[in-house]
Amino acid sequence: MEALQIQLWQQASPSRKMQMLAQLNASARLLALTGLRSQYPQATESELHFRLACLLLGSDLAKKVYGDASHAEGGIFDAPQS
Repeated sequence: MEALQIQLWQQASPSRKMQMLAQLNASARLLALTGLRSQYPQATESELHFRLACLLLGSDLAKKVYGDASHAEGGIFDAPQS
């Protein structure tokens, strides 16, 4: 099975490889958001997306890029540590 996957990957065009990577990235983000929703059931969508940014970028960079999340309902919350 692995040999077949490698062969198919090698035969794929560069654009097809990019499509596959984009799909994989979208699936990983969806999975991460699903986990965050489970972990923080009361969180708003903006809080969840900020927490996702913290996971992907690290808390410090996410805060620099998106602010301290004070825009979220309920005020500032603690971002997950990376």
